Amino acid sequence: MNVYDFDNTILRGDSTARFFAWCLVRAPRMWLDAPGQILNAVLFLLKKREKQAFKERMLSFLSRVDVDRELARFWEKNLSRVKPFYREKHREDDVVISASPEFLIRPACAALGIDRVLGSPVDKYTGRFSGPNCHGEEKVRRFRAAFPGGKIEEFYSDSYSDQPLASLAKRAFFVRGDAVLAWGAKKRR
Repeated sequence: MNVYDFDNTILRGDSTARFFAWCLVRAPRMWLDAPGQILNAVLFLLKKREKQAFKERMLSFLSRVDVDRELARFWEKNLSRVKPFYREKHREDDVVISASPEFLIRPACAALGIDRVLGSPVDKYTGRFSGPNCHGEEKVRRFRAAFPGGKIEEFYSDSYSDQPLASLAKRAFFVRGDAVLAWGAKKRR
């Protein structure tokens, strides 16, 4: 099986940030929380707030939007952001493991023919996490739990924070823009 990160790997851009911006334009009620969102971002940038707490606070906007409707509309417009290399590489046994909320990326993956999707466990109506953010070593734990004894032939990611998962693969690749490079190539910038 081949395993992929999602944001900036299969998709151009970050799906969570793009969905936040999408909803901000379509749900003016979100602007009522702008001061709280700004404070949340500042605390995170100052390292006064952990990543999962930051994400959960940011995703609290979900309670102010019609998530199901906006999710369908969002992917209708944003599936065109899938990178050409993925459309060429796609296999039926592909797996996506992402730190993005699983509810957010699952519709896009389904449209791409990817059935096996692991993401951060987030309630799509409240933004609350029901488990750990799917990042770094957590991706390895989630992979092993979902696919006991599973072997990764190729792994693709845009981030070296995915080194733990890349180390399980026979071959790992770093995705920078539309370029697919050998793992470690980013360091040569």
